[in-house]
Amino acid sequence: MAGIYLHIPFCKQACHYCNFHFATSLRLKEQLVKSLEKEINLQAGYLQKQPIATIYFGGGTPSLLSITELENILKAIRKVHGVDTAAEITLEVNPDDITIDQLKKWKDAGVNRLSIGIQSFNDADLKWMNRAHTAKQAMVALEYCLHYFENCTLDLIYGLPHMHAIDWKKNINQALQLGVPHLSCYALTVEPKTPLEKQIKLAKESSTDPDKQAAQFELLMEWMEQAGYRHYEISNFAKPGWESKHNQSYWQGKSYIGIGPSAHSFDGKSRQWNIANNAIYIKAIEENKIPFEKEVLTAIQQTNEKIMTALRTDLGLNLSEVASYEKSILQAAATYINSDHLTLANHSLQLTRKGKCLADGIAAALFVD
Repeated sequence: MAGIYLHIPFCKQACHYCNFHFATSLRLKEQLVKSLEKEINLQAGYLQKQPIATIYFGGGTPSLLSITELENILKAIRKVHGVDTAAEITLEVNPDDITIDQLKKWKDAGVNRLSIGIQSFNDADLKWMNRAHTAKQAMVALEYCLHYFENCTLDLIYGLPHMHAIDWKKNINQALQLGVPHLSCYALTVEPKTPLEKQIKLAKESSTDPDKQAAQFELLMEWMEQAGYRHYEISNFAKPGWESKHNQSYWQGKSYIGIGPSAHSFDGKSRQWNIANNAIYIKAIEENKIPFEKEVLTAIQQTNEKIMTALRTDLGLNLSEVASYEKSILQAAATYINSDHLTLANHSLQLTRKGKCLADGIAAALFVD
């Protein structure tokens, strides 16, 4: 089983912290959607006829697609791929694009899961991020979504320079009170070439505090555990049975294809990524060319990728899957086991709550060479 990711590179306005590929002008939207449909055909053989278990519309802001555009893309996928009847089809949506009419149309089009870009239930936070919606819009939109879609997730950001633990607690409480089955929570990252980075360099804005972010992450883990959510991946929490199939496929190393500018693909042994330029992407696709770069992974790179992705999950790294390097991995892991950052049980290495705060560094320490 494989997945398809579609990058919709348009937004109403630019969030100050975001470095994803997008444009705020919709001038090329119609052409780009037709290019997506064409790329689906050009890339028809990439997944080698594996059944499609997940389809994910990300961005950017996919909720800017018209219903006709969304339906046409899904039709194009089904023409060349065998889509499982129980496939998870996720659409990322912003609160300001949500109406009851739109929700009904998305559902009728075949979408069965919504990822809602809430980010915060606090107006001051939303204004600071330059989000297009208000806290009231977020609340109303979320209530509408949960009425029409049983399977919903929302994004929240913690670790803002001015955010205190009590503010973070209010955001989490709001989501829990509404009964959202899945949350994706991310620490604010100061990305290169973003308005936020520029403001920090000009001393017009405070930078993030790693210690405060770690403390808020530890509180998050505690709160979500108390609420009965499974912390199945570093940034993702779900009520049992509501885990994202698409997210899990990434961490399990399954094949997926990325369609659209800047979209990434992975077939188990190599990865490729499309050019992050809408105009160049459209021109290339019109000429029946796919504008991408490719990296073929060595056996060691594949092993290190397995270490990195598996450790991010609550299932951990099954050492039988990296048997050739088991001895060296265990030697490197010994220090972290002794310091209670890792546990070894049932032939698997798993991060403890303490270890999850240092996940990337621990994974890198276990890499083989």
